[in-house]
Amino acid sequence: MKYLSVLLFFVFVPFLKAQNIKLSKEIKVEGNMGWDYLSVDEASQRLFVSHGNVVNVIDLKTEKVIATIPDTKGVHGIAIANDLNKAFITDGADNAVTVINLNTFELIEKVAIQGIKPDAVLYDKFSNKVFVFNAKTNDATVLDAVTNKVIKTIPLEGKPEFSATNAKGLVYVNIEDKNQIKVINTDKLEVIHSWDISPGDEPSGLAFDSVNKRLFSVCGNSILVVTNAETGKVVTTLPIGEGSDGVFFDDKRKLVFSSNGSGNLTVIKQKDKDQYAVVQTVQTAKGARTLTMSKATGTLYLPTASFGKAPAATNDNPNPRASITPDSFKILVLN
Repeated sequence: MKYLSVLLFFVFVPFLKAQNIKLSKEIKVEGNMGWDYLSVDEASQRLFVSHGNVVNVIDLKTEKVIATIPDTKGVHGIAIANDLNKAFITDGADNAVTVINLNTFELIEKVAIQGIKPDAVLYDKFSNKVFVFNAKTNDATVLDAVTNKVIKTIPLEGKPEFSATNAKGLVYVNIEDKNQIKVINTDKLEVIHSWDISPGDEPSGLAFDSVNKRLFSVCGNSILVVTNAETGKVVTTLPIGEGSDGVFFDDKRKLVFSSNGSGNLTVIKQKDKDQYAVVQTVQTAKGARTLTMSKATGTLYLPTASFGKAPAATNDNPNPRASITPDSFKILVLN
């Protein structure tokens, strides 16, 4: 038994070894409005950042803003389609999708949709379709990625949040107010499964491990739920920080990152498809609730700003938000 205990110690210690992720710098970006998702164009190493009514484009080699895409009112999500040289941007306040040229950042088309408050967006290269998830109408608008035309609206019977594709004909989407993951068949364009991910409550960010067929949902009750993407069964849950809205799976380092609006980043190590452990908590900044990563460099990017004091609560506004400090918007860089 003593020999076995020593053996297990040497087997599990490397798995639980703390990572060395740290906040290394900040990229300042002009503007005083809110933010949501951000996406990396891996081919050009450019970062597209949602920012109020515009999208800021940052060259990750120089860490300078090189373009600002206008007229994206209430922007939420950006989906990159390198094979089509396009980006699809959701304009939440206009009920539209802005399609731009990835190289020139010029407008190709602004597509009006019937869905209200388009939020997350996904480009599925396998089906050549774009899935736009609408927060107020509880549905998904599907576009032909080549023609930019609306193909269909898929009812979801709940508020959709972030999504992921298995690149083989299935799209998964978190349903925040139902504590579910819904599975969409990209050929039939219909929901084929609704999976309960309790004890996860209010799932938002979603990531996918294509090798082990596992889904990672960050939830409003400060847990990350790991789900089997083939059966829909909950595999395990992990503790994360409060206010997470973003998650990213690094398949090279086998790490899951949860960006928490309370001001930290939870780092989770994957030992195998069903075993996970929190190995690091990195201090970031309040409001840094979404994230993305450059797969080429392993560098993480989290948008946030500084805040003033929140106003006093009222009957009309029981949970008032603190105002953004002018000229404080920035992208936190972690590696």
